[in-house]
Amino acid sequence: MDTDLLRAFVTVAECQGFSAAGKVLHRTQSAVSLQIKRLEDQMSKPLFERTSRSVLLTASGERLLPYARQMLKLEDEARAVLGERQQGELIRFGTSEEQAATYLPQLLPRYAARFPDSRLEMNCDISASLVKWFQEGLLDVVLSVRHAPTQSGHLLGWEPMVWVVAEDRQPQAWDPLPLALNPEGCIFRDHALSALGRAERRWELRYTSQSPTAINLPVQAGLAITVKTPRSIPPGCRIVGEQEGLPPLGQVEIELHRRPGHSGEALEAFCQELESIVTGSDVVASPEPGDTALLTRLHL
Repeated sequence: MDTDLLRAFVTVAECQGFSAAGKVLHRTQSAVSLQIKRLEDQMSKPLFERTSRSVLLTASGERLLPYARQMLKLEDEARAVLGERQQGELIRFGTSEEQAATYLPQLLPRYAARFPDSRLEMNCDISASLVKWFQEGLLDVVLSVRHAPTQSGHLLGWEPMVWVVAEDRQPQAWDPLPLALNPEGCIFRDHALSALGRAERRWELRYTSQSPTAINLPVQAGLAITVKTPRSIPPGCRIVGEQEGLPPLGQVEIELHRRPGHSGEALEAFCQELESIVTGSDVVASPEPGDTALLTRLHL
C-alpha cells in the first residue's frame, strides 16, 4: 500500500478538509483530492463523505485510520533507523503566553538535551487563533484550551477557572463589576460573561487585550477583576471565592494538537515531553474514562 496515499488520507482526516491538508503536505488541493481518489479506488470503498461545508470519514475510513497511522509511524521509524531523518528539524509550536511561562522552562532544557540541532519556532496567541492556524497547516504542535471538538485535539485534562483580583480589593464594593478580559473568541471571556449573566450581576468591560501582561496590570493595580487558571495568578493578586458574591466559572479542557500524518523522532519526543510535563503538573487534572463527554457538556 502506497504510504504517500496513506499520509494524504490521515492528513485530510485530521485537518478535516482538503485545502488545509494541502497546506500541511505542500500540495495543491486538487493533488490531495487525486491521492484520496486513488486510495479509494484501491480500497474499492469511499473513505470520506464530502459536502459543501465539511469532509467526514465514512465507516470504512474510520476503520482504516488507526491502521494508516500505525503504518506511517513504522515508516518514519524505519527512516530514522537508517539515518534518513534530516537533522535540525523545525517544529512550529503554538500555545498561550501563560502556558508557555508555566511549561517551557521545564520543556526546553529536556528537549534541547536530546535534540540539540532541532529548531523551535514558538507562537503565542489565544487558543482559538492557534487551532485555526494549526488547521491551516501553519503550526505543527499546539497546546490549547479546547473551544470546540476537533479531529486533531487530544484531551490531556482540565483546569478550573477562577476570579482573580488585587489582594487589597473587595469585589462586593464594585457595582458594576469592572472586567479585564481577552478579546472575543476567548473561552475564559465567554465563561465569565455567561456566569455573570446567569447570576444577574452587573458588569462593565473596562480593559481588553490578548496580552496577559496588559490584562494583569489593571488587575494588580486594583482597577478590575479578571479570569485565570490557578497557575497564572499574577503577583499581588488572589483568588476570589464564591463567598464574596461571584458565580462559579467551571472548568476548561486542555488539549494537544500535533501535525497529522507525521511521527518523526524529534516531533514525537517534543510531544511526549510536553504531554508528560502538562499531565504531571498539579494544575491539570487527568481525564478518567467517560470524562470527555462530561467536560464537553461544560462548554458554554
